[in-house]
Amino acid sequence: MTATEPVRTRSSIVRVVGASLVGTTVEWYDFFLYGVAASVVFGDLFFPKGEELTGTLLSFATFAVGFFARPIGGVVFGHFGDRLGRKQLLVLSLLMMGVATFAIGLLPTYAQVGALAPILLTVLRLIQGFALGGEWGGAVLIVSEHGDPARRGFWASWPQAGAPAGQLIANGVLAGLAAFQSDAAFDSWGWRIPFLLSAVLVLVGLWVRLRIEESPVFQEARAKEQPADKLPILEVLTRYPREVLTAMGARMAENVSYYIFTIVIATYAKEHLGMGKSFALNAVLIAAAVHFFAIPLWGALSDRIGRKPVYLIGAVGVGIWAFLFIALVDTRNFALATLAVTVGLVLHGAMYGPQASFFTELFGTRVRYSGVSVGYQLASIIAGGLAPFIAVALLKAYDSGYAIAVYVAACAVISIVAVTSYSETHRRDLTTL
Repeated sequence: MTATEPVRTRSSIVRVVGASLVGTTVEWYDFFLYGVAASVVFGDLFFPKGEELTGTLLSFATFAVGFFARPIGGVVFGHFGDRLGRKQLLVLSLLMMGVATFAIGLLPTYAQVGALAPILLTVLRLIQGFALGGEWGGAVLIVSEHGDPARRGFWASWPQAGAPAGQLIANGVLAGLAAFQSDAAFDSWGWRIPFLLSAVLVLVGLWVRLRIEESPVFQEARAKEQPADKLPILEVLTRYPREVLTAMGARMAENVSYYIFTIVIATYAKEHLGMGKSFALNAVLIAAAVHFFAIPLWGALSDRIGRKPVYLIGAVGVGIWAFLFIALVDTRNFALATLAVTVGLVLHGAMYGPQASFFTELFGTRVRYSGVSVGYQLASIIAGGLAPFIAVALLKAYDSGYAIAVYVAACAVISIVAVTSYSETHRRDLTTL
């Protein structure tokens, strides 16, 4: 070890993982809070009165808008993250997300200001998407580039666990409010409380995130070479087109299944099955707790047997489970619905756990932030961003949840092809890429 080479200790990686996990939890809390609110209240509050499913479709359209902003955020944050480092951009993304989410809690409704309400909602959703577009790449990279290569899958999976942690907090707060408030009070003002609480969570996240060090792999690479002559995004698209397509294809089953299992279920249970708000919220709440622990276990397994086998377990699994998921939720039995969501999210974790290390291992250090962000976020448009909208449209057209299951299965096929067509990556040395 040279005098200038950073020391990588267990305490430092634990601190970095903790900072990334706290930050991603806050960001995903903000992002998912919008999705849950879109499924249960935004259709009535921010759009003209009409058929209930139509209002929900319009609400999910604004949900999708955030995903269209994510690749732009990925390109912008990736550019500066590859030039300036990971840490500074992670702080900025957290601030942007927190401000936008807090502002949503202050918005006037359609009844108060008319068409201005959905316009303001859409603008703030765009800011959320832009911020999250820069968050994911930086969070997983700063962990992947700090940790022991032999345990990269395990350590890098912890920022991924921020998704169910954020979902857990968002659903928990909403479920608690729904349980102790009347529907009228919740629809009137109760839904605003979780958005305003975001300010507290952001302050905690910033305090933790400001205390970590820059990625040692990034620092070493910058000490040895100058930044790329090209814009990082141009180098990614010319040098790594296959890797971008692999990441996008791999995300199809993962992203679509997640939003079906956690967001669309609320609309499905409420509008199609006639169940109350708490039915789906509580089922997802329980399942998210299991999901949180499943993700790092799958990540650890990918260190032993490889990223591809673990990822394929998840892709094949959700493609099959989607049909059983609908059958179990259709029983209107809370225990069976909870089982449906829990198994679905455990299988999702088999993709989401190794995904961070897998995508990190696809790109070279000097364009890695741009590469992982673009590959991940471009897929978010056609996968996660449109998933709730497509699912509700299928439900409206066919009046059957099994149409949604076919949609998930088709996306699973795309992911299976993408993952099987690429070589195994878990032995790659990030410092030589």
